[in-house]
Amino acid sequence: MREYTGMYIIHPEHTEEEFKTIVSEIAKIFEEHESRVLEIDEWGMRDLAYEINDLKKGYYVKFRVEATPEAVSEYNRICNIREDIIRHILVRD
Repeated sequence: MREYTGMYIIHPEHTEEEFKTIVSEIAKIFEEHESRVLEIDEWGMRDLAYEINDLKKGYYVKFRVEATPEAVSEYNRICNIREDIIRHILVRD
């Protein structure tokens, strides 16, 4: 397994409770694929560098994982499908 650093931005029109639920659902993707979440750092609501789909703000979450290739593929697949994730990235350390 390799270590990765990732970030995703959640659509701003959610409650604090919904943000926590989304963060735990994303973490569960890695745990279900025999990977380990090393760190989750919720940056909270911030201004976007540029507008994305007419949005000016987003809820930022940065994380580190030790993941299998299958977990990385599933993370990318789920983030592309979910409408509440407006941007995501995962980079190998």
